[in-house]
Amino acid sequence: MTTDGSRDRARFASVDALLDDARSRLSRLTPDEAHQAMSDGARVVEIRPAWQRAVTGEIPGALVVERNHLEWRLDPTSGSRVAHAADGQRWVVVCAEGYMSSLAADALNSIGVPATDMIGGFEAWSTDGLPSVQADPTALNTVVPGEAADALNTNPTAGGPTPRPAY
Repeated sequence: MTTDGSRDRARFASVDALLDDARSRLSRLTPDEAHQAMSDGARVVEIRPAWQRAVTGEIPGALVVERNHLEWRLDPTSGSRVAHAADGQRWVVVCAEGYMSSLAADALNSIGVPATDMIGGFEAWSTDGLPSVQADPTALNTVVPGEAADALNTNPTAGGPTPRPAY
């Protein structure tokens, strides 16, 4: 118990319990499955901060939205949404190791935005040898350039991939 009783009012006994709860509602993807999901119309959203992306690289075709703005940028009803936020658009949230992304994906689902995350995060993506680009970090709310981005139609008004059912 804390001196102000806040631990007594907690919904979860620990951060691990919070994470387990969030993951109980997700169908998490392996890096290969996430890569395939991009080809099937899902969008990857990178929520790692710029300093991490500068050190390790980025996923081509991923939309860059730092965690603190995620729900506002991907909710199609938000006045602060990005152009890619459309009803039914599926999202695969990626962080460094797959912890923060689970909490973020669960939060998106709670507001009706279909989302899941990738097991192991960017570290697993990179270890599996999937495409990445190393350059200055991509600006927020824009798509990472590169071969995978070129293969996807990244302009949502130009007849991009048809959104698939929610996860």
